[in-house]
Amino acid sequence: MKGSIDLYEYDKAVRNDYPIFCGVDEAGRGPLAGDVYAAAVILDESTVIDGINDSKKLTPRQRDRLYDEIIEKAAAYSIGIATVEEIESLNILEAAMLAMKRAVDGLSVKPQLAIVDGNRCPTLECECISVVKGDATSASIAAASVLAKVTRDRRMEELALEYPRWRFEKHKGYGTKLHYEMLDKYGESPIHRHSFLKKYYAAKK
Repeated sequence: MKGSIDLYEYDKAVRNDYPIFCGVDEAGRGPLAGDVYAAAVILDESTVIDGINDSKKLTPRQRDRLYDEIIEKAAAYSIGIATVEEIESLNILEAAMLAMKRAVDGLSVKPQLAIVDGNRCPTLECECISVVKGDATSASIAAASVLAKVTRDRRMEELALEYPRWRFEKHKGYGTKLHYEMLDKYGESPIHRHSFLKKYYAAKK
């Protein structure tokens, strides 16, 4: 629990200068398939969500529980997406920035500041600071990491019904052994990021 308390202490310090701020994080920069997702979350000063943490440190069951609680208790939240087509035309970093911008722009409450996981800020209407390992530093960023991760995972499970050959429900588009086996067998699906498969194709020559 100590780590969770520390996350709220960080947010409390930010709130001294910016009473209304959002945490922002993305999910899905690394996979070989699917859109990249981002979430922006504003938590009230009095809101405490027990067990909140960097989504990568949580089990799927923990993330699902926290997802429901975050949506219920957040003062505002928003999900932004950049499509596979945008990833291919822009590059994954710029697409992730675009998804983050869309998430912040979609908030029903306008923040004075956005604190963003990572080392770079998207172009926003409000002030923005980047925080390396922010999802392990700020409760608001950790909340955003959970929403982005769960939303993306659920979408990949839906896409698995449309494209059952590739078993997206198992690997969520990440480059696992199973995923590469399905690529070997069936080639690309319409939701694969072709540019992410260059090394895969080069190795097959």
